[in-house]
Amino acid sequence: MSKAIYIATSDHNSGKSIITLGLMSILIGKTAKVGYFRPIIEDFVDGVDNHIETVLSHYNLDIKIEDAYAITKSKLIKKKNKGKIGEVLDLIIEKYKKLEERYDFVLVEGTSFTGEGTSIELDTNVLIAKNLGIPTIIIGSGVGKTLDELVDSLSLVYNSFKIKEVEVLSVFANKVQPENIELVRKGLEKSLPQDVLINVIPLISSLNNPTMQEIVNQLHAKVLFGDAYLNNEIGHFSVGAMQLHNYLVHLDNNALVITPGDRSDIILGALQANESANYPTISGIILTGNIIPEESILKLIEGLSAIVPIIAVDGGTYHITNKIGAIKSEIYANNTHKIETSITTFEKYVDVEPLSERLITFVPEGMTPKMFQYNMVQRAKQHRKHIVLPEGNDDRIIIAASRLLDMDVVDISIIGDKKQIENKVAELGLTFDFSKINIIIPSESKMYEDYANTYYELRKNKNVSITMARDLMEDVSYFGTMMVYKGHADGMVSGAAHTTQHTILPALQFIKTKPNSSVVSSVFFMCLEDRVSVFGDCAINPNPTAEQLAEIAISSAESSSAFGIEPKIAMLSYSSGSSGKGDEVDKVRTATEIVKQKRPDLKIEGPIQYDAAVDRAVGKSKMPDSEVAGQASVLIFPDLNTGNNTYKAVQRETGALAIGPMLQGLNKPVNDLSRGCTVDDIINTVVITAIQAQGL
Repeated sequence: MSKAIYIATSDHNSGKSIITLGLMSILIGKTAKVGYFRPIIEDFVDGVDNHIETVLSHYNLDIKIEDAYAITKSKLIKKKNKGKIGEVLDLIIEKYKKLEERYDFVLVEGTSFTGEGTSIELDTNVLIAKNLGIPTIIIGSGVGKTLDELVDSLSLVYNSFKIKEVEVLSVFANKVQPENIELVRKGLEKSLPQDVLINVIPLISSLNNPTMQEIVNQLHAKVLFGDAYLNNEIGHFSVGAMQLHNYLVHLDNNALVITPGDRSDIILGALQANESANYPTISGIILTGNIIPEESILKLIEGLSAIVPIIAVDGGTYHITNKIGAIKSEIYANNTHKIETSITTFEKYVDVEPLSERLITFVPEGMTPKMFQYNMVQRAKQHRKHIVLPEGNDDRIIIAASRLLDMDVVDISIIGDKKQIENKVAELGLTFDFSKINIIIPSESKMYEDYANTYYELRKNKNVSITMARDLMEDVSYFGTMMVYKGHADGMVSGAAHTTQHTILPALQFIKTKPNSSVVSSVFFMCLEDRVSVFGDCAINPNPTAEQLAEIAISSAESSSAFGIEPKIAMLSYSSGSSGKGDEVDKVRTATEIVKQKRPDLKIEGPIQYDAAVDRAVGKSKMPDSEVAGQASVLIFPDLNTGNNTYKAVQRETGALAIGPMLQGLNKPVNDLSRGCTVDDIINTVVITAIQAQGL
């Protein structure tokens, strides 16, 4: 079940505050604890983000301002220009997940399409919603648009989210002329799928009109009178530059009077008109030119019974009038009238029950690479484990160890010469707290003799002598594996400088396989652009039998579930369904049947071709009744030749991150690296090893 909703807009000034406040009211009535988060905000004005302050204060949410957002827009643009959007996503996910842990549900409010960078905002909002794994509500404004323009703009945004497989629960057309509500609703229903909830909200003038408080904030005005009435709404504004008797006829209800500060006649006349039953009520008066009326005039104003806000600003009348015309209304924390009007409007025009039901019961599909990596690190931190790295002479291992220490995710032992490692740390310019790491030379370790004797006892029936055992315990792979066997480390990661056989042979000799496993296999977590797939076996078994292939599939499905990916297993072959003939396709068919017999709870399809397994259109065409075709998350290859080449082809051609291989079937976790591995590969493998060590 999803624990959040993402509010996205199709354009600037869409009125999403109404939707935010309305949804918060629904959620607070449905769940015990509701959180609020804005991934990206405008740069602070006077140290405050208005949207955050309004929601936190009105709903009395126990969230600090700095925890309610991730990054400002100016910093986002700088990061994007430097190609570091991945760092931004990491930060957003980290801060969101902290709120998700504290609250039953989190309302996430997207950007507002203002200022610099609006061209990238739609793609950015889609990317954030996708990586947070939460459904979306889309809002668009009807102001200044024809029916076709409004429908087309909302459909375009809807398609942008759906292309990236982000579920859209509802589309809101906001600020629609009241007489056009049904017209807009029918237009959207024709353009969008039936399962999308359509809501149309009319333009509410009182919400669209700025208040005197907003004028003060935007113009940095000085308040001379009427502090208590700054929430007065402005319906119209006009310049008092003519003689008073001519100006009075231009006053409209809730008018804002703009006049130079030395026009005492206009000031006093407007105030008298406000008290007169024969003229409209005014909202306030702006005095331009930084001119304050004379003391006698101020004293006269103080004695009036009805006071409206009177403010003074720098700048000429023409300049100030243009700036006022450009001010768009917002809802502030202290304007309870607008807040309550927003909530009432939402409840009046929105079909609340089906929307609230969809919010609470929505079940997300899939997992993005960023979310997968974040979840891995958090899982590893929950029950801290000790991992041994036997290849302390490799620069990549040392760099990875330094970063792992900074991440504070695992305890680490490195097998190698301490002096050489210290020199290498200095040479590489790393920060390294040696008090937090255990560095071991096998032959000098106090455990050396015990390890040698243990190995001898385990292997003496294989003609191993004590001398041979001592020699082998000087080998870093044997020593590191024995640390895991004896419980002095929880797992081992090696292979950056050694072959796969050198890494896993000791584990096969004395760690051995689990009681219910007859074969050791491997999986890669393939982090594609918008999903994570599990590939197995791509590293260990050259030509598995049907029985072994079935066991690999079951083990891979269990690994998939353990890492938060719903297993939908595709048993890959060169044909789909029952059409193919030959020994290899028959082997896959038999393996599929074995899995169905042993684990009828698993979703599995086979034999099936790769394109039919991962492409929804192809899968529907070739196997329309399958619950796996087109949406497989666990892909089992028939042999090592196919699996190894495929994972490398996908990795190189798509830029996918391949995490692994992670070995399956051993009693304790030992994982093998490629000799071409990167520092990130090492870190990811250490993290999955730590998770395995938690008992998965």
